[in-house]
Amino acid sequence: MKLDNKRTILTGLAFLSICAFWQMYNSIVPLILTNTFHLNETYSGAIMAADNILALFLLPLFGSISDRTNTKIGKRMPFVLFGTGLAIILMNILPMIDNSYAAAPSTFKTISFVVVLGLLLVAMGTYRSPAVALMPDITPKPLRSKANAIINLMGALGGVIYLGVAAVMYPNSKVANLAHVNYQPLFIVVASIMFVAVAVLFLTVKEPKLVEEQRKLEAQHPEWNLAEDDGSGHESLPKDVKKSLGFLLCSIALWFIGYNAVETWFTTYVSQVMGQALGGASTCLLIATGGAVISYIPIGILASKFGRKKTIMSGIVLLAVCFGLGYYLTTTYSSINLIMFIVFALVGLAWAAINVNSLPMVVEMCKGSDIGKFTGYYYTFSMAAQVVTPVVAGYLMRNISYTALFPYAAAFVAMSFVTMLFVKHGDNKPEAKKGLDAFEDMDD
Repeated sequence: MKLDNKRTILTGLAFLSICAFWQMYNSIVPLILTNTFHLNETYSGAIMAADNILALFLLPLFGSISDRTNTKIGKRMPFVLFGTGLAIILMNILPMIDNSYAAAPSTFKTISFVVVLGLLLVAMGTYRSPAVALMPDITPKPLRSKANAIINLMGALGGVIYLGVAAVMYPNSKVANLAHVNYQPLFIVVASIMFVAVAVLFLTVKEPKLVEEQRKLEAQHPEWNLAEDDGSGHESLPKDVKKSLGFLLCSIALWFIGYNAVETWFTTYVSQVMGQALGGASTCLLIATGGAVISYIPIGILASKFGRKKTIMSGIVLLAVCFGLGYYLTTTYSSINLIMFIVFALVGLAWAAINVNSLPMVVEMCKGSDIGKFTGYYYTFSMAAQVVTPVVAGYLMRNISYTALFPYAAAFVAMSFVTMLFVKHGDNKPEAKKGLDAFEDMDD
């Protein structure tokens, strides 16, 4: 049994478009809220948490709805096409309002910005779970860890593309001392990336045919299903599997609390603490994303040899240490330097170790017809964490010190190590293999 790498890469185009959008959103929207609309960190953090509040309900809802959807183009593809199209339209309205407010401020424009932002977040929430569920829909369980490494690689490439564009278009020399920065060209570029990626996905990945092939394959391998008959004709998870799932979901929440705090506030943090503009912050994030990109395949090999759980826990330790170093470096130096670049590359490595293995552990615990729902569980906990962390981190930064960001992030990442100790299912213990063959038995 071999993974179709080309098909998996094409499937990952949906995640590439999603990650390019969110990388831009998390980098630019806080700057617009604080610099154009002059909202303080607490209010800005509350608005930044709105996407996660909506996602907390929308992602499991639309993941479950897509499980029950049946159209000529598939059950996930309609959500991907509609959500992407609507998002492209709405996202390009935001910088128009931003520019208009900078020229002539008014309460109406502020309200309009918030309303359009809310509609955009709803549009994005309608298709993220269906887009992510598409990979396990068409990939056999024993190959999902390798497939998820490729999907994460595609998502990271989306982030790299955005960060590279942002670093080139908005270097510190170009935006320094400007009263207002026009982000419209950047939004247009990201919208174009999203459109092209999803168009290629639709034209090359024939979902109904591939899903049917997957169903036939699963029927030949009933041992892949961890669910058991509860006596009433319905399948349910054994108690020990439920316990592992609960601790895994708690771990996911904790490491997202730490990581998303840095992801959300880093551009603003660097501006306040180090006096660096968007270009410098984007370069650090670009290096972190690049570190993840080159780490996915090696991480997959490590997970195949030593297990998903050990790989994740090693990533947790490294991420916590890097955040501790981030505190020291940003409070010691007044400019971004080579050591910071190295630390952020290691942040990417650590995050890759965690991300490659966590979602496959969750969806492996369900039967094929519930993939969208279990993908929703994953996002419920990750988004619940991200509802809280922008507000809490923003409050601490404003009322205690901006330098509280990295200690806050490191502490929550460290706590996820403890909860992962109690996760007993979803790991893999294959015989060590060489080369790409090491990926083939990465699921239980």
